Amino acid sequence: MSERRQRRSSMLIVIGASAGGMAALKQLVAQFPQDFPAPIFIVNHMSADTTGEALVRVLDGSSSLTCVHAHNNQAFKRGNIYLAPSDQHMLIVKGKILITKGARENRSRPAIDPLFRSAAVAYGNRVVGIILTGYLDDGTSGMMAIKRCGGVCIAQDPEDAAYPDMPQSVITNVGADYCVPISEMGAVLSELVRRKLPEYKPAPEDLVIEAKIAQRVLSDLPSVEALGEQVPYNCPDCGGVLWKVADGDLLRYRCHTGHAFTSSVLLAQQTEKIEETLWVALRMFEERQNLLETMSKNESKKPPSSISQRARDSQIHIDRIRAMLKATDKDFHGEGAG
Repeated sequence: MSERRQRRSSMLIVIGASAGGMAALKQLVAQFPQDFPAPIFIVNHMSADTTGEALVRVLDGSSSLTCVHAHNNQAFKRGNIYLAPSDQHMLIVKGKILITKGARENRSRPAIDPLFRSAAVAYGNRVVGIILTGYLDDGTSGMMAIKRCGGVCIAQDPEDAAYPDMPQSVITNVGADYCVPISEMGAVLSELVRRKLPEYKPAPEDLVIEAKIAQRVLSDLPSVEALGEQVPYNCPDCGGVLWKVADGDLLRYRCHTGHAFTSSVLLAQQTEKIEETLWVALRMFEERQNLLETMSKNESKKPPSSISQRARDSQIHIDRIRAMLKATDKDFHGEGAG
């Protein structure tokens, strides 16, 4: 095999999408020629109770390439599209795919950051990362890893995206090598996968640690302490202590069990937990008020007691909680979810 063909076969394309992802991915994969000389790996956020088969069928029918769900320890080939299965992370190591049930990142499994980070650690400057439409900022940290390892960053033009948060976050925090509408990405990729590449350099140690955490090879206190400093916040998923990890201006948080959040996702998750707590409190106050009213009726022959007053006090708390829920509802739905 010639040196040029070796370079071609070693390139990887990793793609992340969320809200609006099916339409965006369908448009993108339709541009790949049948002899596309690189494997393509896709994470599209999906709920745990979906199979993802519909997306596989859509992409397989829209492209001249074969699209399949990735399997654990599967050797990958150029010219194939591998889609992360639902409720599992897809990671890349040398020559094969890992499918893991690791901790959620940015509330998602599969998540974009673990795929991007693992590819950067394994293949360095041979990785091209693409971030498409979606809420919040999953993919930003992973794209930073790709850039730090010498790879290429492509962001969908936010004006072209149905939901511009994710590509805009990459542009703001990482800086895209290419910021283009999806209709132009095929031509950009066809040129990139045929470029000459410098020698691969080993990945920075902090990226290697995070890649290992996603593989569940290690996840312990020394690992996260090597990544950042402990902060007085708790992980909303498991209740564990969090460590702050700084990626330039992007703040991230990790717990020692493996959950990870950007600051915006952590805020959204905390808001959701507050909303859940308020609903529980509202239910309990309403039940208390109903019980007090029942007791007040049963004691109607007795002199006025504090029961009626306690019922009125409960109504005050109920009104306050309802007002907070209305405000929290606006905040929560304004932040959105990937």
